[in-house]
Amino acid sequence: MKSPIFTGSAVAIITPFNRETVDLLALGRLLELQIAGHTDAIVVCGTTGEAATMSYVERMRTIEFTVRQVDGRVPVIAGTGANNTETAITLSKDAALAGVDALLVVTPFYNKATQGGLLRHYTTIADAVDRPMILCNVPSRTGVCVGAETYAALAQHPNIAGVKEASGDFSLIQETLLRCPEDFTLWSGNDEDTAAICMLGGKGVISVAANLVPQAMHDLAAACLRNDCRLAGQLQLQLYPLIKALFCEVNPIPVKTALAMMGLCEERLRLPLCEMTAAHRRRLQEVLEEYELL
Repeated sequence: MKSPIFTGSAVAIITPFNRETVDLLALGRLLELQIAGHTDAIVVCGTTGEAATMSYVERMRTIEFTVRQVDGRVPVIAGTGANNTETAITLSKDAALAGVDALLVVTPFYNKATQGGLLRHYTTIADAVDRPMILCNVPSRTGVCVGAETYAALAQHPNIAGVKEASGDFSLIQETLLRCPEDFTLWSGNDEDTAAICMLGGKGVISVAANLVPQAMHDLAAACLRNDCRLAGQLQLQLYPLIKALFCEVNPIPVKTALAMMGLCEERLRLPLCEMTAAHRRRLQEVLEEYELL
């Protein structure tokens, strides 16, 4: 029987950059704020962490630093996905050597693999590593979506712990939960879906909003997991305007801009990501002021 890697709210943490490379001092401060805010796990070098724009050396340095800084206080999960299976294996093995607790592996983007290809891709990676692996299904960014039958087959692998589901497809989510064994954990990959997915049997969320409001996302997930549906619904609705503002442009542009406004990192994005439009920036600032984050 597999145990969940975490339950509750995991932050999909940004990667702060300075002029030259990753700003590890800023990252250390952000990690400490997450721990103080009772975040239940740290996801480093994922989509929100701009891993696609980082060199291999930067990714490994960031993962190693995060493991050292967190020092076992909560699980650390490293994004190690790639559209090349061998590259994903190399990243996954090296992240395991760095001491991460688990791996987050996005569906291979651009190639648009068939379901058979996805099954073989994930099985090959899982066979090669000694850490539990979380699948990441975000078809709006990758162009491919994992099917419920594929989830059911992958759930049989001892190293495949569950999935971050960011498809927004509740028919797929329900069919997946019905087809997969109880020890295959499903987490929400969309902040706005947290309460609904937990109500169906999900175990929490991998959150962008937690970068700004770790305690609030922890409290939302905790209410969900103790089946306090009324409170969970209230908290979800309270957070919705902030969540909406954080996705007014492609993630992670708004959340990194917000953290920069809060004085927690430099406002540095790597191309092809760029600064927000003036109108969206004004709206984001208004929302941050409404939530007393500025």
